[in-house]
Amino acid sequence: MRLTGQKSTNPPASPGGKTRGPEGFAAAAVRELAEETGLVADPADAYVVTMLVDDSHGIPRLTAVVRITAWTGTLTNPEEDKFDRWEFFDLHALACVGDIFVPAASALDAVWPGVIPDLPPVISYPLAADRPPVPGEPAEAVRLRQAMAQMVIDGGWAPSEPVRDALRTVPRHRFAPEAHMAAAYDGGDRALVTRRDETGTAISSVSAPWLQADMLEGLCLKPGAIVFEAGSGGYDAELIAHVAGPEGRVVTVDIDPWVVRRTRAFLTEAGSGRVTAVEADAALGAPAHLVPRGGFDGSVITYNCWDVAPAWREQLAEGGHLVLPLELGGYTRTIAFERRGEVLHARRFTYCGFVRDQGQQAHAVPVVPLLGGALTLRFDDGAAADTEGLEEALRGRRHEVATGVTMGAGTYFGSLQLYAATTLPAFCRLVAHQDPGDGVTGVAVDRDAPAIVGDASLAYLIQIQTKDGDRPEDKEWEWVVHAFGAGGPQLADQLAATVRAWDRHVRAEDNDQHADPVLTVHPAGTPDHLLPAGDVLDKEHSRLVFRWPGRDGHLPAPARGADTVTATMGEA
Repeated sequence: MRLTGQKSTNPPASPGGKTRGPEGFAAAAVRELAEETGLVADPADAYVVTMLVDDSHGIPRLTAVVRITAWTGTLTNPEEDKFDRWEFFDLHALACVGDIFVPAASALDAVWPGVIPDLPPVISYPLAADRPPVPGEPAEAVRLRQAMAQMVIDGGWAPSEPVRDALRTVPRHRFAPEAHMAAAYDGGDRALVTRRDETGTAISSVSAPWLQADMLEGLCLKPGAIVFEAGSGGYDAELIAHVAGPEGRVVTVDIDPWVVRRTRAFLTEAGSGRVTAVEADAALGAPAHLVPRGGFDGSVITYNCWDVAPAWREQLAEGGHLVLPLELGGYTRTIAFERRGEVLHARRFTYCGFVRDQGQQAHAVPVVPLLGGALTLRFDDGAAADTEGLEEALRGRRHEVATGVTMGAGTYFGSLQLYAATTLPAFCRLVAHQDPGDGVTGVAVDRDAPAIVGDASLAYLIQIQTKDGDRPEDKEWEWVVHAFGAGGPQLADQLAATVRAWDRHVRAEDNDQHADPVLTVHPAGTPDHLLPAGDVLDKEHSRLVFRWPGRDGHLPAPARGADTVTATMGEA
């Protein structure tokens, strides 16, 4: 809660004023609080957080921000000639109360970064003295947190008691003060976006509780573990610290200075004291002086990764676990790896999605527009294929192949996407931005379809409804391949065969029982003859080998070289 007052002719503001004589800032804040609101505090519970410097009508202004962590009394308005009223506001509501007196708004941002958006720039000089933790929370937070934890537990995402206890204990709402408390503790598939870029794209968030629990389980931590986290925010790091126990430690790294400042502030207020937040490119790992001898016991990456950074493997202890959301052909799976020498062995896969990576590891996807931009081919792994003549083919006759593979409502087909992306040479995704007309694609606008390209030819996979009914269980869809170009029929047969192989060897009636591949990650440059048999997906820093059920091990053809064409680099 934040105390805010308003005079009818002025915007809302916090209690404040000026010092008197030799009076210190903390003592002045306690005095002004009593004079203006009737609330009584002890100067020992008042702490100067930072000094702010800005400009007011050409005159420099210096503001001391004082955090008062405890008080007593009843809220009143002793100075009715100066203020109309005083009110307590939930932090998440401050963005909706209208313009706030700029020094007060900047002070709020110094304590809870992000609760008031779009503030004018201000220079901040944080004090070197350590700020104390601020305990306490409303009973509603405890009730909502228990309900959230139980929902995650009931979903099977937190089988171990240490992870369950962390969910029940760590105050999630303290790390997302701009969110309504009910939203902060939503146990469903809700991530709390805490920062967006200039285009409105989310670049920092607090992930859904079930996913955080699942990733934490994948770390397989023991008491006293020392853990690296890439991508900060505070809450996830505190969950890890809680599981690791009093002797454990977490090093969390983020490239965004704002995120790190915010994380440090919230860790100070509501943290365990066992998390260190560092501003750096997390793809480079932790600073050397923070890496334990022998490496981290576990590492977790909390943003979408196109590749596995070498530092994450090199700084991981032998037998340690690395959990990260890895992009494979444009599809993201959170994968828990165990390090064995220079090789990472996958132990579990989870369907998910995260904010994109930044810094040195950020990956620009080769994109080829078609039909005036109505369609786009995305080559998420590797260079763009030669698409010369493909537009002319798309205006020609369409070839169709029914796979005979059907599915009902609620059927999981994410494993089919991953199977196709990792076993088909020349795999890409066909994205529909608008309907090109004439029944060219059948792909819904703003959706994509698995595809493969050949010489002026294209084949892609869509779902066609074959049965309808009033009940979900009465509905049915069949996987059908559409193809264009002279080589379209051959590509269509190849794609249809892939779907049928997935149906025989990977798919299961129970959505949770689809077969995962055996996946190993090897350093880039590992010769083919030292790789296990399987389908190889090469990235910049690593070579991924997939061994799916029912597939004879083989290596794919060499990656394309001089025959590639120039493509637009960017996001579709």
